[in-house]
Amino acid sequence: MMKTIKRTLIFPSHTPFLEDHTLPLSHIDTDRNLHLTFRYLRTYTATTTTTTDDPFHVITSSISKTLPHYYQLAGTLRRRQHPDNRLELHCTANQGVPLIHATVDFTLDSVNYLDDDPASPFVEQLVPDPESEEGMEHPCMLQLTVFKCGGFTLGAAIHHSLCDGIGGTMFFNAVAELARGSTRITVEPVWDREKLLGPRDPPRVDSRLVGEFLSLDKEFLAYKEDVGVIVRECFHVRDECLEKFKRSLFDQSGFNFTTFEALGAYIWRSKIKASRVKDNEKVKFAYSINIRRLVKPSLPSGYWGNGCVPMYVQLSAKDLIEQPIWKTAELIRNSKSNVTDEYVRSFIDYQHLHFADGITAGKWVSGFTDWRHLGHSTVDYGWGGPVTVLPLARNLLGSVQPCFFLPYSTAGVQKKEGFKVLVSLIEEALFAFREDMQIFSSSQERAKY
Repeated sequence: MMKTIKRTLIFPSHTPFLEDHTLPLSHIDTDRNLHLTFRYLRTYTATTTTTTDDPFHVITSSISKTLPHYYQLAGTLRRRQHPDNRLELHCTANQGVPLIHATVDFTLDSVNYLDDDPASPFVEQLVPDPESEEGMEHPCMLQLTVFKCGGFTLGAAIHHSLCDGIGGTMFFNAVAELARGSTRITVEPVWDREKLLGPRDPPRVDSRLVGEFLSLDKEFLAYKEDVGVIVRECFHVRDECLEKFKRSLFDQSGFNFTTFEALGAYIWRSKIKASRVKDNEKVKFAYSINIRRLVKPSLPSGYWGNGCVPMYVQLSAKDLIEQPIWKTAELIRNSKSNVTDEYVRSFIDYQHLHFADGITAGKWVSGFTDWRHLGHSTVDYGWGGPVTVLPLARNLLGSVQPCFFLPYSTAGVQKKEGFKVLVSLIEEALFAFREDMQIFSSSQERAKY
């Protein structure tokens, strides 16, 4: 049973500015696909080197000391009226970050450190879930839940227009540094968003791919795509099955594919086939590419805004289902080389020129991301790094059916080989999709892929 002890606002330890002001966001921040709250949590065990059994004081005090550097997280998002209704951030001296302090009356090991079912209703209770307007009023909301064993989870709901996962982790790493006793943070954050990732003068779209993947449709309502009831399920990928699958693709094509390319191609095909998409419907595989070192000049190390752009692979549903999986994996692999400085600048300029026209990637977008190597383990408040990290996002890259590759918890009694995949798809497709994943996990020597 969960019990809420208190709801509080954490204010910056001091106000780092003299006057109320409004900050512009970058043209990547204001991409309509990022007009949402991204939710995730980190789980920590009770092994501690600190002097308190309750992390509430340690973490809230450190957040307060960190907020003068990241005061924008306590701001309020609004839409400017002219000329294009784009998001901007209002900052005043009396703003804080909401935090819920809760407890549960059972231990983390009794729920296997939240490793077994990341789609469970209980996990959803561990992270704030603001409605759209509340998420703009408070673009960063937190929840600290302490378990009976002394372990805890820190859930975050952060509006995606303020930062991506890398930027959010920079903030939490700064909090963790101060929580461990440091007197200053190592990396000073950099805002400067409009200057660093703003449009060119004059704006121009020289990359043909941007116009090929994106279209203009004022009537298209982002994230309200009428594809039916969306459900989430967790599937397990054993190393043995994955290597057998990748060997099969190599035998067919002569190419070595990464796990993301190979398994992404398999899952994408399985989702579209199980969803019975019409043959001539265009379907897209979407993923993010980090541009921090790709753009010229590179973004400064302290830049914590959105530093990724979407890349797409586009096929008709018929071609995706009928062509060999290795060909789809090859398309995913080859698409990575399309993200150049020119692609990024054209993407930004396209956002500038057409924002008011309703930019969309269309229907049947399947968003994919790999969380297995994102450095979440660095966020150590004094109890060691997190043993489990889970995303709870319902939308990703314009997709209402996101897919996450996730590592297993490091605290489970039985250390598992492989990893897990958290998949969202339409409810009526779940049975057929399960069958395809069982084929993938088959121990037969010649499973039919």
